[in-house]
Amino acid sequence: MKIIHNLENDLRNTDWVVEKVRSDTVYAQHMYAALCNNDFIKNEVWPRLTEEKWSCSWRYAGGIIAEICGKGDYMDWYCSGIGGGLGNGDEDGTLGYVEEALVTHEIQQDLLKLGWVVVLQPDIRY
Repeated sequence: MKIIHNLENDLRNTDWVVEKVRSDTVYAQHMYAALCNNDFIKNEVWPRLTEEKWSCSWRYAGGIIAEICGKGDYMDWYCSGIGGGLGNGDEDGTLGYVEEALVTHEIQQDLLKLGWVVVLQPDIRY
């Protein structure tokens, strides 16, 4: 029987991740941004050897965050990082939003705690 690893399930079912997403809008946006345009692999031998990747669309990523927050829908997050926060009432950068596909150090470390690694792509900043 093949085990299918699913990052969405791990995010939704990890209490400390749910708490961080619900209590910090910037963290929630950073998680959304990280899920966009990236592939993830469970940090275990077989998934790494077989390159069993998990990924999702920007729309789907927005839906994941909205559902974890327990309010709104994917449109509350979709394209929230366009211009690194500009256009979101954040002309001076105070919200701290990041562009889609950018994986902050905190998100990278939290995903690693969950047992997931980001598949690094040469054209994306991390």
